[in-house]
Amino acid sequence: MAFGPNKGEEEDYEDVPINKTWVLSPKVDESDVTSILNKLLQGYDNKLRPDIGVRPTVIETAVYVNSIGPVDPINMEYTIDIFFAQTWYDSRLKFNSSMKLLMLNSNMVGKIWIPDTFFRNSRKSDAHWITTPNRLLRLWSNGRVMYTLRLTINAECYLKLHNFPMDEHSCPLEFSSYGYPKNEIMYRWQRRSVEVADQRYWRLYQFAFVGLRNTSDVAHTQSGEYVVMTIFFDLSRRMGYFTIQTYIPCSMIVVLSWVSFWINKDAVPARTSLGITTVLTMTTLSTISRKSLPKVSYVTAMDLFVSVCFIFTFAALMEYGTLHYFTSNRQSKKTKTPNSYNPLNRISVIKNFTSGMLKYY
Repeated sequence: MAFGPNKGEEEDYEDVPINKTWVLSPKVDESDVTSILNKLLQGYDNKLRPDIGVRPTVIETAVYVNSIGPVDPINMEYTIDIFFAQTWYDSRLKFNSSMKLLMLNSNMVGKIWIPDTFFRNSRKSDAHWITTPNRLLRLWSNGRVMYTLRLTINAECYLKLHNFPMDEHSCPLEFSSYGYPKNEIMYRWQRRSVEVADQRYWRLYQFAFVGLRNTSDVAHTQSGEYVVMTIFFDLSRRMGYFTIQTYIPCSMIVVLSWVSFWINKDAVPARTSLGITTVLTMTTLSTISRKSLPKVSYVTAMDLFVSVCFIFTFAALMEYGTLHYFTSNRQSKKTKTPNSYNPLNRISVIKNFTSGMLKYY
C-alpha cells in the first residue's frame, strides 16, 4: 500500500528537486510574487546606491569566458565573449516569504540600482539582445542581488613584437566603476572568479591559450581613486603558419641561390638570371611577411631572419659578378696581339740585303 497526499493536498504542492530527491514544497501564487515586488519597489529610489552614507557597497564579480578571438595584430586588439556576473547586497530589497529566491527577467533591471561598471580598455562593446536582452536578475530574501549579462568586447591588447613570431602576450581585460570611487564602491573577486569554456571552439587561430590570472588594483585619477579589476589572458603564438609561409620558402631560396656555384662560370645568362631571380623573390617574401604586422619601427625576429636570407642570396649574385669581372680581364690580356715592331728583325733584313748585293757584284 502506497502512502502519499490525496488529490486535494497535491493541488497545493508542487514537485521540486532538492539534492536529486523529489519532495513537496508549498506553491506560491503569482499574486504573492507580484505583491512582494510591488512592496519592494514602493518608495525605492534606484538613483541611490545601497548603504549610501553608511559604508561602501561591495560588488563581488565573476567572469565566465565563452570564447576568445580572433586577435587582430594590426589594430592591436582582441575579441572576447563573456558572461559577466555582479553580486551585492541591498538592504532595501529584503522580504519575508516562503520563497527564498526570486528569478526575474531583464524588465526588473531598470527598476533597481545596478553598478555603473565599464570596461576601461574596450574599444567596442556589444550586449546581446536576441531574442530578448541577455540579462539575468536573481533576488534573495536577505537582500542579495545577482546581475549577469552577456557581452562581446573588442579590447585593446598592446603586442610587443620583438620576438615575432615566437612572441608571447598577456592581453588584459580591465573594468571598474565609472563614477563611484573606492570609498563608495569596492570590487572583489568571487571564490571562483574566472572560468573558461571549452577551448576547442575558440577562434585564436595563430595563438595558443596558455592560462589566465586576475588582479585588483587602485587607479589614481583627478576625480578620485577607483578600484580596477583586471584579467590577463596569456597567449603564445603558434609558428606553424609562418614556418610554411616564410621560413621554409626563404630557406629554399637561399639553397637555390647556391646552385649557381655548380654552373659553369662561362654561362653568364644562366648564372645572372638565377641570381637576380632569387634576390627579387627574397624581396617579395620580405614584403609579404610584413603585411600581417603593424608598421612598427623596431626590428622583429622575422625581419632578422629574412634579412640574413636576403644577404645570402645577394652575396651569391655579387660573388659571380666579381668572379666574372676578374676572369674576363685576365682572358682579354692573354688574347691581346704582340707589337709588330722589333729591332732585331730589322737588322736581319738589312744583313740579308747587303749579302745579296755583294754576290751580285
